[in-house]
Amino acid sequence: MKGISPQCIAFDHSNPNRAYYGTFGNGLWKTDDGGQTWDSIGKNNSISHTDVMSVSVSHLERGNQGFNTVYVGTEPSAIYRSDDGGESWERMSALNNLKSSASWSFPPKPWTHHVRWIESDANNPGYVFAVIEAGALVQSHDGGRTWIDKVEEGPYDTHTLATHQKMPKCLYSSAGDGYFESFDYGESWRRPTAGLERNHYLAGLAVDSGDPHSIIISSSQSARQAHSLEGAESFVYRRSDEDDDDNSEQWKVVKGLPEPSGTIISTLASNPKIAGEFYAINNRGIFCSTDSAISWKRLDDIQWPTEYLSQHPKALAVREDKA
Repeated sequence: MKGISPQCIAFDHSNPNRAYYGTFGNGLWKTDDGGQTWDSIGKNNSISHTDVMSVSVSHLERGNQGFNTVYVGTEPSAIYRSDDGGESWERMSALNNLKSSASWSFPPKPWTHHVRWIESDANNPGYVFAVIEAGALVQSHDGGRTWIDKVEEGPYDTHTLATHQKMPKCLYSSAGDGYFESFDYGESWRRPTAGLERNHYLAGLAVDSGDPHSIIISSSQSARQAHSLEGAESFVYRRSDEDDDDNSEQWKVVKGLPEPSGTIISTLASNPKIAGEFYAINNRGIFCSTDSAISWKRLDDIQWPTEYLSQHPKALAVREDKA
């Protein structure tokens, strides 16, 4: 898979050897052998755009053939759905009829926009949340066939969105305009940002699979410092109700990751089966924490060639059977 631009990856929860991989300019790919080989799918105008920015495999929805439902988001913004393991795709056209769509715009390329993230709800089948970069966080309650537009007080520029099986109706948003969370499926939002006053541009987010109150985010002072190697400076923060002090909503910089200077902003993930286990990937390597992000170690058994030090990793996923 060298020579293409990876943007997103997701494992199929019903088959840990199956994963979907989105690229910028080379469309969507699929593996059924744990990544040993990959096949290009979604061709023949099934997915009409080659810039695949987001992919999500539902835990709860399955088609007639037993495959988990897959959602794919593209640039320009469009969402496609497959119920047969990626053999065929249906465009969820109602997304583009939302009132807010007239204002969607990606700042580096203001003439276009894309579906940055798709989150299939962990509790309700058919509930799907989609993030447009930039301009909206929208949702569907019928598998993408109809959509509910954004609310005014919600995040504008979400980069990562999460739900949690142990916290129904909760949405966690890591956004360019800060951290947001909702406890009513996005009807209202709150912004606990204490500790993030300086580094308020957020990108990555992961929630402990065993504790919906244990959260990590990656942040920087600006988009340029987050994504450009020249002048890069980024941090990972954690927040947990189990902290010893009374400031459970205070974000704190984690220890054990590479120094912030020269580190491109991290992509984050949690182990879906092991509580307290987190992963982070950036230009300096892949790192793991097994104590709720309090301490970290580099995974030295994964080769990290010198050329990776100048690259920006975009995607990270943890296989459930590796838990």
